[in-house]
Amino acid sequence: MSASNIIIAHPVSKDKLESLKAFLKALKIKFEVANEETYNEDFVKMILKGDEDIKNGKGKTIDNIDDLWK
Repeated sequence: MSASNIIIAHPVSKDKLESLKAFLKALKIKFEVANEETYNEDFVKMILKGDEDIKNGKGKTIDNIDDLWK
């Protein structure tokens, strides 16, 4: 029988992360560790620049959603 669940844990220190990994390994539970810093630096810069551009008035607003298709 195969079950697929997602559990998100937020260990507060590296020690707790290592303990959690050891616990999951002992139970033979497959897991992966994802870092919050996995975004490409260029992508992050592009998003931050876009946010700054909008703050500086370099954006457009659309009053009528039908105008999107024109």
